Amino acid sequence: MNTRKLGNSGLEVSALGFGAMGLSFPNAPTKEESIKLIRSAVEHGITFFDTAQAYGENELLIGEALQPLRKEVVIATKFGFKDGSIQLGLDSRPENIKAVAEASLKRLRTDVIDLFYQHRPDPNIPIEDVAGTVKDLIQQGKVKHFGLSEANAETIRKAHAVFPVTALQSEYSMFWREPENEIIPTLEELGIGLVSFSPLGKGFLTGTLKEAELNMGFPRFSEENRATNQPLVDFVASIAAEKNVTPAQIALSWLLAQKPFIVPIPGTSKLHRLHENIGATNVSLTNDELNKINSALTTIKIVGERYPAQIQNTAEKNNDR
Repeated sequence: MNTRKLGNSGLEVSALGFGAMGLSFPNAPTKEESIKLIRSAVEHGITFFDTAQAYGENELLIGEALQPLRKEVVIATKFGFKDGSIQLGLDSRPENIKAVAEASLKRLRTDVIDLFYQHRPDPNIPIEDVAGTVKDLIQQGKVKHFGLSEANAETIRKAHAVFPVTALQSEYSMFWREPENEIIPTLEELGIGLVSFSPLGKGFLTGTLKEAELNMGFPRFSEENRATNQPLVDFVASIAAEKNVTPAQIALSWLLAQKPFIVPIPGTSKLHRLHENIGATNVSLTNDELNKINSALTTIKIVGERYPAQIQNTAEKNNDR
């Protein structure tokens, strides 16, 4: 698989990463199956793995799976919630960041975290303090690179002024193009990479999810909104049929074609989906095809907020939608 550099940092990763959060969800594969899946990803060229303190026992799983392959991979994890619980709220106090780093190192069975993200902006802690704390961890050799997740342009600039931000993790896909307005131009200006989570619109763009799988409490997937958003799925499927590939491969190849510093991190618990995702790196879209897709995307209206009301209100309050 081809590799990409996340901005100007020099951090080189596979063009497609692996988002491991779903391996800790209910109905996830067994630990043994998950380890086999992760190691298969490495065998097929994926070198970039994403986890977080807040994903339950996910770091333990990643640590065990990748320990024998540690020199071949880049591991990213995140801090920023009280006791690692999203329900308990944000906590990016310097002492908590340091404590999370120590605990994550142990869970990941490693002596250094390759990329350490602030999971969400904390309105109670100046971002300069957060950047300064991660800078200290980098100088101590416990962390290699500093990242942010779902931060707005102003926050990115403030953090970057204290210590260079290597990557911003944000939702970005055909289904959610908001980052194109301000975030991506800011990242390009500052030399920061974009790690795209939910690159398949939480599976919606694949056109393969059953109704029960879509009923996850996200407003965009309500029955009414789903019907309104269906034309996008149908359009992606039509492009896929023309090229004899899958809708997921079109969605991922489109992302890869947007900027050379974008690295999608689709997650899956199924081996055949992993292979399908990896196949997207071999799908090339011509300029005419990209223009056709982008032109169509401007005419397709997407409705429904990304998150349930309580989470959405918090995001708007923090100005990091």
